[in-house]
Amino acid sequence: MSTSSLLSVTTATHPTVSFELFPPRKPELYEAVWQRVLRMAEAGPDFFSVTYGASGSSREASGELVRRLLAETSVPPIAHLTCVGADREQLAARVRGLLRAGVRDFLALRGDPPDGQTTWAPPAGGLARSSDLVALIREVEAEELGCGPAARSGAAGEPPSVVAQDLGVVPADAVSVAVAAYPSGTSHTREEELVALREKQDAGADFAITQVFYDADAYASLVADARDAGVHIPILPGILPLTDPRRLHRLEALSGVPVPADLDALLRCDDDAERQRRGIDATIALIDGVLEAGAPGLHLYTFNQDRPALDVLEHLRAGGLRNPALLTPPAGQRQSAAG
Repeated sequence: MSTSSLLSVTTATHPTVSFELFPPRKPELYEAVWQRVLRMAEAGPDFFSVTYGASGSSREASGELVRRLLAETSVPPIAHLTCVGADREQLAARVRGLLRAGVRDFLALRGDPPDGQTTWAPPAGGLARSSDLVALIREVEAEELGCGPAARSGAAGEPPSVVAQDLGVVPADAVSVAVAAYPSGTSHTREEELVALREKQDAGADFAITQVFYDADAYASLVADARDAGVHIPILPGILPLTDPRRLHRLEALSGVPVPADLDALLRCDDDAERQRRGIDATIALIDGVLEAGAPGLHLYTFNQDRPALDVLEHLRAGGLRNPALLTPPAGQRQSAAG
């Protein structure tokens, strides 16, 4: 079972690569999803992240998938948590349970309003912002593991350390906490988003993962503005393989990020193989752009579809465009993760 924080086992020698997973919606789908997960695990990603819904069944499925990743693979899982549908004590108990199960990595999100609600409001006794959830995770970490906010500060006036060419790690921490960042498509202004991101950092976040975007300049602009606003944590681009136009439009409806017209036109093709090829090429071009902009790695939104994500990485490796270490972790890395 892995009990090491993913940030303590990633290396500075190559961009990280990671996959986001969804717990299966129906029990009868679980085994098919798990077989896809195993195929992705064989590619040697630096971590998986596992989404988490507001309903009880979704939470249980998410927890089960996280536990199985810990028990049956050597890839560290990030457990998503949201402020939705639970009060502060319930959230603290959830963090405590995950820590005791061996989880050492979290993604702290405010979450979307529950079904039937059009505006966000925290539950009674709950947390209002993702920065509050970050702070809560750090409090529980300190209680459970004897480290956290007090250990993070380092020398007087020194900011939390960021390991060069890595996602970032505070050596005194046993736990990493990621948060969300938004290159485009939110209801808030860029200034409001940067204030929120700075609050998450100040609460103890180690790195951010972006929501979906389609233009490398949007990512580069976000990073530049964040640095100007005093946000020093690494910002990892969230990349969706651009092979399925129906999925892109469903995601547009959920996220508010429009599918570019030129991409939509590119993917209008009756030949499935040709559409797949065009989509992979477009994805690689986007990846080229974000890595040129200094991205510390790639976080692929898989929607539990292993083939598009693995095709992207296979094309990158075969074309010599990326360090082969993207798919072959350095000696000892996976062993450290499994320790």
